[in-house]
Amino acid sequence: MILKGFEELKSYLDTPRNIVLIGHRNPDGDAMGSTLGLRHYLSKKGHKATVVVPNEYPDFLHWLPGSDATYRFDWQNSQAQKAIKASEIIFLLDFNALHRVGYDMQKTLEKYQNDFAMIDHHQQPDDVKYMYSDVEICSTCQMVYQFIEMNNDLDLIDADIATCLYTGIMTDTGSFRFRSTTSTTHRIIANLIDKGAENNKIHNNVYDSNSYGRLLLLGQALSNLQILPEYKTAFITLTEVEKKKFDFQKGDTEGVVNYALSLKGIIFAAIFIEDVEQKIIKISFRSKGEFSVNQFSRNHFNGGGHDNAAGGKFNGSLEDAVHSFNELLPKYKNELNVSNEE
Repeated sequence: MILKGFEELKSYLDTPRNIVLIGHRNPDGDAMGSTLGLRHYLSKKGHKATVVVPNEYPDFLHWLPGSDATYRFDWQNSQAQKAIKASEIIFLLDFNALHRVGYDMQKTLEKYQNDFAMIDHHQQPDDVKYMYSDVEICSTCQMVYQFIEMNNDLDLIDADIATCLYTGIMTDTGSFRFRSTTSTTHRIIANLIDKGAENNKIHNNVYDSNSYGRLLLLGQALSNLQILPEYKTAFITLTEVEKKKFDFQKGDTEGVVNYALSLKGIIFAAIFIEDVEQKIIKISFRSKGEFSVNQFSRNHFNGGGHDNAAGGKFNGSLEDAVHSFNELLPKYKNELNVSNEE
């Protein structure tokens, strides 16, 4: 764990401040839950807090309390720029490096004259003045809860804060099934329910609000599934044509890679998604046991994340991305075959 400048930050926040909270590009449940949850908390402490995200986030997260007051940097650029320029400090949540917000927003943040405070659980964070980093914690939302606890303010957690934080913990732990889900996580979840988080409602809003097109896209993805048993590996591909065929919306491919990982005997899974807008192949990696997809992605696909969940990208065609992936697997055959699946 890295806890840098916490006491100084605590003193700094004793005075009402103008604060911006930023999540990573293509925000997921943990990014939205942590930024919105912290925003509600800071507002209750007397601060002016504004959430700015780089781009659109999935429709199944738009119901989160405070979502309607969030600025999108790509779509509401003037409002987002104005909020950033007026802020006295920026919180960076659920990402470890400025490039994770996308090129345009990164350039804006690199010109920022005031300080950053980072709360994040990804490996190898950039250096900023204030930092709370812990790669052992399952989600940034759990870290926000513990940040509030460090400030002796758990009594300030209301239903809105509890709902936001519960959502991020739930989504980043795969509904509490990943190895990073600890007894501490469950105790925090229990307290969030006591504070007003409606667990059944949150689960239904996130997981039981699929569009017809999303289910058809899932069917297409599963039909594209390929298995490489000699490497205990499976992967999925999705082309831009396939996405358009089923009216792809932001968030529709979230979690699809886990279907590949769910196969018996598979410990390494990937999904390759053609993204014409960004002119890249977006990749998600998942693993079981000791095989580090964080290191694999950092070494070969310009990405990173956690040991068992990471993202990456490939500049080129979908076919070339898959070819490169397949060419790498023989180098990792021993690691894949000895990795503990438990």
